Amino acid sequence: MSVICEAYAIIVWHLTLYEICRHVVVATDYTVGSPSGGWDTTTDLGSWSSSQTFTVGDNLDFQFGPTHDVVEVTKDNYDSCGTGNAISTTTTSPARIALTSAGTRYFICGRSNHCSLGMKVQVNVVAASTPTTPSPPQTTTPSSPTSPEAGPTSPSPPPPATGTNVEPPSSAISLKMTAGTMLGFGFLVMLLSL
Repeated sequence: MSVICEAYAIIVWHLTLYEICRHVVVATDYTVGSPSGGWDTTTDLGSWSSSQTFTVGDNLDFQFGPTHDVVEVTKDNYDSCGTGNAISTTTTSPARIALTSAGTRYFICGRSNHCSLGMKVQVNVVAASTPTTPSPPQTTTPSSPTSPEAGPTSPSPPPPATGTNVEPPSSAISLKMTAGTMLGFGFLVMLLSL
């Protein structure tokens, strides 16, 4: 009997770890231009960027020598390689840029003519995916038939609300509940095996 309980405890433990790992969202650190290049004038940064999927929470790591920098700019400045009204400038390497919101961001090297030589990158950041929940079904109330001689009719009022919409729990709460339930079950099995 205790061998079976130990086996169940091991299975529950593995399922718990699996469930926790399945729900953990890990940010990705992208070294700009790698693996075949870097933040320099010889790397095709446009091709590199378009081959990646950047998500909110990811990081860009710029690694460069003393003759380069990283300047975040507007689209107009990106297109013209201008550094006026820069959003931010980083002159020391490595430079880590956190991608904190969805949208397009633009980076150039502000030194000499490096930007016009191709040392610029456009990064399209997408929102982190979240589990979707289906919408509740929509119901309609059929209108009652009226005869033509009954006269003009007014629109019928909407049906009364039958309840309130409750937001689903966050994924963090769901994760805690799932892990807690599985751990509790595992401890119960271990106690029964004593």
